[in-house]
Amino acid sequence: MHLRPALFVLLLLAACGTPQEQCIRTATREIATLDRLIAETETNLARGYALEEREVVRREWSRCDDWVPGTPRRMCFEPVWHTVKRPVAIDPAAEERKLGGLEARRKALGLQAASAIAACRAQYPE
Repeated sequence: MHLRPALFVLLLLAACGTPQEQCIRTATREIATLDRLIAETETNLARGYALEEREVVRREWSRCDDWVPGTPRRMCFEPVWHTVKRPVAIDPAAEERKLGGLEARRKALGLQAASAIAACRAQYPE
C-alpha cells in the first residue's frame, strides 16, 4: 500500500524543528487556522462568491492489480477520486460578520499566544 510511506514521511516532517520551534508551532496552531480562514473569507468577499470543494469519482482505464507473471496484462476500468471546486453564492453581509468575528478571535488569541511564545522561548532557549 502506498499510503504507509507517505504517512511515515509526513510524521517525520511533523517532528522536524527544534523543541522551541515545536512548542511555538503548537502554541500558534489555532492562530494559523484563523489566518487561513480570514484569508479565505477576504478572498470570497473580493471575488463575490465562494468555492466549494467536492469529491467526485471518475472511472479511468489502468492496468489491473491482479496480474500474474507469465500472463498477459489486462486493463481495468477503475474508480479514481478527484477534488473539484464549484462556485457557490455567498451573503456578503454574513461574510462581513464572519470576518469580523474571526478577526476579533485572532486578536484575542494573538495576545494569549505572545505569552505562550515567551514561555516556549524561556523553556527551550536556543
